[in-house]
Amino acid sequence: MKLVTGATGLVGSHLMVQLSNKGAEIKAMKRSGSDMHLIEKVFSLYALEAEKQLKAIQWVDADLTDITVLEDLMVDVDEIYHCAAIVSFHPSMRRLMLLTNVNGTANLVNAAVHKGNIAFCHVSSIAALGRSENQAMITEENLWKNSGSNSIYSVSKYGAEREVWRGVAEGLNAVIVNPAVILGPGNWKSGSSELFSLVWRGLKFHTSGTTGYVDVRDVASAMVTLMEKKHYGQRFILSAENLSYRQLFSWIAGSLGKKEPSIHVKPWMAEIAWRLMAIKGFVMRETPAITRETARTSLVKKSYSSHKLEEAIGFKFIPVEKSINDISKIFLRDHTS
Repeated sequence: MKLVTGATGLVGSHLMVQLSNKGAEIKAMKRSGSDMHLIEKVFSLYALEAEKQLKAIQWVDADLTDITVLEDLMVDVDEIYHCAAIVSFHPSMRRLMLLTNVNGTANLVNAAVHKGNIAFCHVSSIAALGRSENQAMITEENLWKNSGSNSIYSVSKYGAEREVWRGVAEGLNAVIVNPAVILGPGNWKSGSSELFSLVWRGLKFHTSGTTGYVDVRDVASAMVTLMEKKHYGQRFILSAENLSYRQLFSWIAGSLGKKEPSIHVKPWMAEIAWRLMAIKGFVMRETPAITRETARTSLVKKSYSSHKLEEAIGFKFIPVEKSINDISKIFLRDHTS
């Protein structure tokens, strides 16, 4: 039995359809009242027999902060895929992110170690990796450094990863994946999927930053393969290509038939933007669309290497431009039907 946390999210839903297509028995963990729309959409897109496979999944409403419930879930489980996490760059979410991402992971690791004979795959992030000097390629060997410039999200993902390494030291068979920015047909109003909505609505601005990108289908596939081949006690960066935000937006615009963003945002403009958004958010009592962390991150140039994964399992990534074209077809279907 495979236990999947964060089962209704972008990674969790795509992972489950791949496991289900292989005939795996799945126990899917979600929060009470979770929106099931995405999981249903993903299965309709990629499952061999969507309705039948969805009915075969054992759904469990549970919270990562409840260690007693987690231990009960372990009874018939031999593999755990930990996809659940809160992603936010807003200061008000700090406490909840640390509670869910760090403490929740610690609880899950403890339950797995207590049960024994469980393989564990943890979805971390490139945000949990250390920086490089002179814009050199970042690898799994770049160690974390405490810094005031680390985002709240980065701190929480690094903390979660430390809990998994602690579990490894206690005998847990675990593998960690560090995906770059994950692209996929998710909720068009949040996460990286919202980038397609922004371009669709006529996004005019782009920044000078660079980062890595990876198709969600590749994330799921790499996770399954790494577990099958038992690459325990290691972490792997998952990044298909390193692109500038301008290039990414240009490809999205082209695939959606929209005009590409043409106004270059300079550092001083980004600093003004997040401050104005903070004021607007305070007055309107809403979460700002741009925070200090997202504004500054969008200007940073970072590149990531997936050489270790490619060497370990011969992995071939879907080119980012193809990912964007595939996602755009689904976006257009959802917005023109």
